[in-house]
Order: sequence, then C-alpha cells, then structure tokens
Amino acid sequence: MKLIDLHVHSTCSDGTLSPSELALYAKSKGLTAIALTDHDTISGIEECMNKGAQIGITIIPGIEFSADFHGTELHILGYAIDYKNEAFKKYLEMLIAERAVRNQKMLDKLNALGLSLTLEDLAEGYPNETVFTRAHFASALLRKGYISDRNDAFRKYIGAGKPAYVPRHRVSAYECIESIHTAGGIAVLAHPKLYGYSNQEVTQVIKDLKSHGLDGVECLYSTHTQDETQHLIQVCEQHHLIPTGGSDFHGDNKPRLDIGSGYGNLKVPYTILKALLSKADCI
Repeated sequence: MKLIDLHVHSTCSDGTLSPSELALYAKSKGLTAIALTDHDTISGIEECMNKGAQIGITIIPGIEFSADFHGTELHILGYAIDYKNEAFKKYLEMLIAERAVRNQKMLDKLNALGLSLTLEDLAEGYPNETVFTRAHFASALLRKGYISDRNDAFRKYIGAGKPAYVPRHRVSAYECIESIHTAGGIAVLAHPKLYGYSNQEVTQVIKDLKSHGLDGVECLYSTHTQDETQHLIQVCEQHHLIPTGGSDFHGDNKPRLDIGSGYGNLKVPYTILKALLSKADCI
C-alpha cells in the first residue's frame, strides 16, 4: 500500500529538517507524497517541491494556521494552495508581522526575568525566512543553559499563564478557511481530538465549520485512537467532508514522532490524497 503524510513541518517554522531534507527523509521512509504545512508560511514550499521532483516524491503545497473558534484555539490546514497567489501572500505577511510583535514582547519579558535572549538566539541554525514560534524560544533557552529540558520552557516561562507568555492575536477560523479558498486550496480541521472536545462537541464544531466552508477533517493523526479516528471518519461521511491524515512531524522537536508513522501506529493511504486532489480540482 502506498503511504503518505499530509502534516509535516520544516525549519521554515518549527521543524528541524530543511524543506529539501524533509523530502529526502520522506522518500527514505518509503512515502509516496507529503504535504509541507509550516505555520503561517509558504517560504519552504518551492524548495521542497523542487527536491521532490528530483527524487520522485509528490509534495503538496500546504500551510497550518492557528485560529480562534469562540475562544478556543483551533488549527486549520490548507492543502493544494496556490502559494504564489498575491492576496494570500499579503495575508501571510500580516500574520507574520503580528507574530514578530508577539515574539519581541516575549523576549522583553524573558530579559526582565534575567534570561538574556535575543532574536539572533532564536534564529541560530534556522534560515532567514523562518517564522519563529515558542518552539524556537524553548530551543534557545535550552542552548543557553537556562533550562534542562525543552518542556521546562513551557512549564516555567512561555506556557499559557506563565511569566513570559504573551497570547497571540488569532484570526477567526472562518477567516482562515476563506483565505485558504482565496488561494484555491482545501481547508481542513487539524487534529480535532487535541482540543479537549467530547465526540458530541467535536461533531458540532465540524458541522459549524462546514457551514462556513470547511472541506475536510484530519481523521488519521498520531495521537488519535482507533475509536476517535472511526468517529471522525463517520462524521466526514455524514457531512460530505474529506478525511485526511498526517503525523505532525517536527523532526527533533518531537523526537519520538516519526514522519509517516507517528508513534508507530499511523498509516495514511494514498487514496486519501487522490480524494483531496479531486476536491481541489473542483474548486
């Protein structure tokens, strides 16, 4: 069976493999296709697609947004996007600028706590176009010896409610879906069972998002149980949504989670990609 992974991250956001390395690694793992879904950025897509074409692996241009849904942070994935669409690129520029403001505020808070950290520290080992996330803060704090474990950064300093935490300005989930459609893409709710919803609640969320244009749901995911996956697939069938799947691979930033297989129990068949691309052709 041909396998794929539709949720992976590179050094252009909070992964530890470059876009080219990601394509090579996916190929070495026997995958037929991957989707590069970096946070708020498309800067790695062209490099990844070029490498994919050289070595014979399909690269789907994608993205992952953090969005607000009635006070809860949801993640919305975009697939088969036109990453050269000017309106979409301007939208991303706005999101990246807001991230930069937040990052500077967090740096100021850390410095006030006596933890000397700069933008240069965050950028160490990453390309110029990287969009910095809290994962970069954790890595920089670890390199400088302020913490003994990356998770300590979130527990002590940058997790929600901690002294250096600054909340992000999040756009609405509806707006994210619209922006993905502007770029000709497919909008998918990422990892629905990570938000703490019951099965009944997640069904209602999906129905609501469907009424605002949602195209699919990430049913197959590294931490979803078999029962959770089956429930989400049933919801997709009932509401004519596309079931998708991916590992959420980040390289060494999630060291026990591997591309294509997650924690060892993930298999995303190529037939899912065929259904997704068929939908994209209709938009």
